[in-house]
Amino acid sequence: MYHLSIQTSISAAHFLRNYRGACERMHGHNWKIETVVESDKLDEADMVIDFKDLHDLTWQVVGKFDHRVFNETPPFDKLNPTAENMSRYFYHEINKLLPRGIKVAKVKLWETDKYCIEYAE
Repeated sequence: MYHLSIQTSISAAHFLRNYRGACERMHGHNWKIETVVESDKLDEADMVIDFKDLHDLTWQVVGKFDHRVFNETPPFDKLNPTAENMSRYFYHEINKLLPRGIKVAKVKLWETDKYCIEYAE
């Protein structure tokens, strides 16, 4: 099994609903998103997927949140924009865009250099 990963970053703000503490107020992060895909096959160029193609597919999903407020952008206008919910959302949405035979293995999302969440199924 091959595992290929890329990292993407966005700057965005959010506030947490049903939370008591500083994070209930709007604040921003420089988010780093690592997308890891897997496949047991290679394409005609002997690649799982081109790194740039995976980056472009990931950007189609995460780019719509760049320099925005998560809470104002669907689905997080309804869904609480926690790192847990974001990583799960990114995982499923990126997975929908991948070519046949390739699937997302995990999405790792950093809020800061010290705090991250990893989502995998």
